[in-house]
Amino acid sequence: MLAGLILATLGGIFTHAITAWIAVAALVEVVLLLVHTRRQDVVIENSRFIPDARFERLRMRSRRLSRQLRDLRSAAGSLPDAAVLVDGEGRIRWFNQASEHLLGLRRAHDRGKLLTERLSETTLGTWLEGGASDTLNDVPAPNRPNLRLSMVMMPFGHHQRMMIGRDISDLMRLEQVRQDFVANVSHELRTPLTVIHGYLELLDPDDQPELGPVISEMRVQSERMGQIVEDLLMLSRLETLQPLQEEHVSMAPLLATLRREAMALSHGRHEVHLEERTETDLYGSIRELHSAFSNLVSNAVRYTPTHGSITLIWERIDQGARFTVRDTGHGIPANHITRLTERFYRVSSSRSRDSGGTGLGLSIVKHVLNRHQAELHIESEPGKGSAFSCAFGSARLLQPVQADA
Repeated sequence: MLAGLILATLGGIFTHAITAWIAVAALVEVVLLLVHTRRQDVVIENSRFIPDARFERLRMRSRRLSRQLRDLRSAAGSLPDAAVLVDGEGRIRWFNQASEHLLGLRRAHDRGKLLTERLSETTLGTWLEGGASDTLNDVPAPNRPNLRLSMVMMPFGHHQRMMIGRDISDLMRLEQVRQDFVANVSHELRTPLTVIHGYLELLDPDDQPELGPVISEMRVQSERMGQIVEDLLMLSRLETLQPLQEEHVSMAPLLATLRREAMALSHGRHEVHLEERTETDLYGSIRELHSAFSNLVSNAVRYTPTHGSITLIWERIDQGARFTVRDTGHGIPANHITRLTERFYRVSSSRSRDSGGTGLGLSIVKHVLNRHQAELHIESEPGKGSAFSCAFGSARLLQPVQADA
């Protein structure tokens, strides 16, 4: 069921992209036909200089182009996506029928007006005033707040631009269903897994030596299932976009805690180093930041062979500060790096399961960093290890609190 929901979501996104390009292609065709038809009209107006046979061919061609132009105009006007063409000054030159429904534009009233002024009191107006360089997702429709839109602005023709918007209300409802499903299932699974794990702890392998390996494996797998449930619950909480419980995060004790966790998880199999190159602190949620950093540290321990080294680095950079976990592990092929933050994505399924990973750690890291306006950077090369870095902007940096003398 969950897989079906995800596939449906991806299908909706793909359909959005295809529809947008169809809209652009249709409108380009309309403009080209307008130019071509105008040239034909000029020729026909001077038909007294043209032989009768050629004049008849030109007249038939002009009629055919006019019919095609009407068909293309009708098709562009019937597109489900809103399409608005603006000139170099940002004035509205043309828009289709969907723009009236989704954006509240009116043909007799809004042609020739500045688009930014027409939508000045909406979220779209702020986006347009900022240059509209990025795609705007999940914004309320100007005249119908219950509808959610996805907007994109693209260059068109000579110093013109085209704004395309799509109603993604159904897509957002589907996404909400997915989030609710994951959260509810995770909550429901937590209690029975806790009971199962509790009974397994009561079983003593010494009482029945022949069942010892079976009991041990059941304990390991029940713990792994419990960790998957906890990670899914964490992701659900992050996706609800609840306000951050922000505070002054002292990095020195947090880094020391992360190093102790790495050493405990390693059981002496690795060298764990900590390099504090700055005394800068952060402003954010200590719970979420600890969760994100801890996931990076545990991944480094899991995927670094025995006798390898793991280094935790906290340093200043030109744009802010950076926390890095560097290891001498197996490394990751370049074609996998862009997909590492996807849920349950595994570079090697067998190695991930053997190490006890859930496949959700980097998804949690990405969500936490997004909530802190930070970025995750990954550098890796097979056989030479990896470096996972969390880069924070200067707005998140704080000076450490001085202890009272």
